[in-house]
Amino acid sequence: MSQSARFPKFCAGPLEQSAASRRGFLQLGLGGFATLSLPGLLRLRAERRLSAAESDRERSAVIMVWQPGGCSHIDSYDPKPKSASEYRGPFQPIDTKVPGLTLTELLPRHAALADKFTILRSMRQTAGGHPAGSMQLLSGDPDTRDKPKPKYPDWMCIANYLRAQQGPRNSPLPAYVGVNPPLEYNGPAYVGEAYSPFVVSGDPNQPSFQVPNIGLSNAGEVRRLDRRATLRQKLDTLERAFDQQRELSALDEFESQAMTLLTNPRAKEAFDLTREDPAVRDRYGRNAWGQQLLMCRRLVEAGVDIVTSQLSGPLCGRVQNWDDHAVNHNVFEAMQFRADAWDQAVTALIEDLYERGLDKRVLLCVTGEFGRTPRIEYSPSTGGGDASAPAGTKQPGRDHWPRAFSNLWAGGGIKTGQVIGATDARGEDVVERMCGPGDFLATIYHHLGIDAPNTLIKDFSGRPTPVVDHGRPIPELIG
Repeated sequence: MSQSARFPKFCAGPLEQSAASRRGFLQLGLGGFATLSLPGLLRLRAERRLSAAESDRERSAVIMVWQPGGCSHIDSYDPKPKSASEYRGPFQPIDTKVPGLTLTELLPRHAALADKFTILRSMRQTAGGHPAGSMQLLSGDPDTRDKPKPKYPDWMCIANYLRAQQGPRNSPLPAYVGVNPPLEYNGPAYVGEAYSPFVVSGDPNQPSFQVPNIGLSNAGEVRRLDRRATLRQKLDTLERAFDQQRELSALDEFESQAMTLLTNPRAKEAFDLTREDPAVRDRYGRNAWGQQLLMCRRLVEAGVDIVTSQLSGPLCGRVQNWDDHAVNHNVFEAMQFRADAWDQAVTALIEDLYERGLDKRVLLCVTGEFGRTPRIEYSPSTGGGDASAPAGTKQPGRDHWPRAFSNLWAGGGIKTGQVIGATDARGEDVVERMCGPGDFLATIYHHLGIDAPNTLIKDFSGRPTPVVDHGRPIPELIG
């Protein structure tokens, strides 16, 4: 199928305000379906259909693993062992399976698997704050000011919205799932909340973990849902008399999909990690990060198009993220504290994608919003805990650094075992193959079959807006 047939050059924006009251009525009527925000979550079907030959399992997909707060590039993917002591940090470089590619000693599993991924060392953006930095990278917003909410939708919601225009999928699962996803500084903006992720929260490593409202197996619960759906249909009969745009005429399809999500055993199975061989679970790591990334693999294998997961929480250290200012963490203790779980989970996911034949259609990216300052700074800790000395103790840290940072790419049919770009001797600035947020986004959109510069969506004011108006796909990251 041609790209022009799969995606319209122009996509209408969210429904007009006149429809908002009708949606509110529908959401009230579907309240019995608990907290899934239905049919909003599943109102992702409309004008176009995929070729019958293209199944959900053949669709391109993306997994993004987010490091909130920004990972130190110098202490991970871009070591600078020859720089002065106030820059280089304590970790030694190690050789990898790829000649000429070195990583720090914190990542031995990465080193052994380096032929299965590519490191991009020349990312740069211009926003120094977490909100603006995240919005730049995930939505392409050029603003350097931190805003309370995003002006533009992030790439995940846009891809979800555009994929929805292709019509129903065979999978009972949502197209976009976030497994403890990054939500703080991004969102759907003008494409609407219906295109936000289906959120899975909690620690999937815990025996008590479960995803609520998925794959109900109790016959009594299913019968109760059937009765609620019947009641909803009777209420619809009254409302249709006032529905001049016939918007509700498609609701039966959406409700049917909602019921499928709630009752189809395939949906429950995709989230059920107990169905995995215990050895596979061990391989990912019996911790939150390992089991999150295992769930990501299960979801794309089951037909989910977009999966995000962030490496945060207790495994990160005292402040539960990668924001390694000296007031938060001893940056070197923090990197060491989280390294084993990070190294194990990410490499297990990469291995699994290739071993299961998912590497052509599933693109993996591991990144944060920026790097950390090459120059080490020292300040008193604001509190003791994992990877942080007691309050008042001076300790080393690294601050925000958008001028240069690294990310990892795998799968997607790309050529692996590469290093793209370079930074200077201190890791302060990009000196070769600079790539910005537009290039990052264009690369992901290209993998998903989206002609980003020529695809327009109406913003809040009704103005057709490109999904990204700058940048181009990074050639080495195109399968």
